[in-house]
Amino acid sequence: MSQPEPVLDTETHPAELRQMFGRNLRALCAPYRSISDLCRQLGINRTQFNRYLSGESFPRPDVLHIICAFFDVDARILLEPLENLDTRPGVLNHPFLEGNIGSGMQALTEDAFPSGFYRFSRKSFVETDLVVIGLVYVFRDNQYTFLRGYEPRAAMSTHGLPTNGPLREFRGYISPQEDGISINVSHRHNMAATFGYLGRVAAFQNKFWLGYSARPTRETLRGRRVARMVYEHMDLPLRDIVSFARSTGYVDPDDLPDFHRRHLMLDTPFT
Repeated sequence: MSQPEPVLDTETHPAELRQMFGRNLRALCAPYRSISDLCRQLGINRTQFNRYLSGESFPRPDVLHIICAFFDVDARILLEPLENLDTRPGVLNHPFLEGNIGSGMQALTEDAFPSGFYRFSRKSFVETDLVVIGLVYVFRDNQYTFLRGYEPRAAMSTHGLPTNGPLREFRGYISPQEDGISINVSHRHNMAATFGYLGRVAAFQNKFWLGYSARPTRETLRGRRVARMVYEHMDLPLRDIVSFARSTGYVDPDDLPDFHRRHLMLDTPFT
């Protein structure tokens, strides 16, 4: 039996579609702190992007493709509410895993691990004589805890890799453990993934966490697969965060903050 032809709603006014797209785009932009920075990553004029956000205009097909690829959505954001576009429960909430992995992921409270910016440090996985200092942003959405950051441009350049925003960006989720938290992070398409564990230090205004980071890769004679890691909650004005972000990347161990250098125990093998 042949399938019936889909019935199109020909009564929808273009202005309503523009408003739909604007609402969807505003929701997609919500986790990003700066629309100006987002426009730079997308390569879209800020004034024109504001017109999309306000529902005043549609993007050209090529610009729509850039937006859809960046946010990992399809062109239905022009026609349907964002919440209707993906009904997949996600692998962590699949019935087979829900009680083992998905259960409890919404239980990580602000007191246990606050939202905001974090400075982190660890030994480099590749440059064995150097350490990495980075910056990540932790935020909540629908009671889940997420993490977002960028590989430093200098580190990408060192390995001959492109330094544009989408390739540098990594995202992850954070879940509670019995005596700490676990962090699962990946670049786009599940590339360059890492797993981390952190436990809070009961001192220093409760702003430090210690643990380790590990990457799933083959054992090699050069490089490492696991390294101690320090996280520091940066409760600072945004201008200071921006200034610090410019100093991230590979550094000499002597350039680490004292607390980070002491607890990374750089001369002690990880066990």
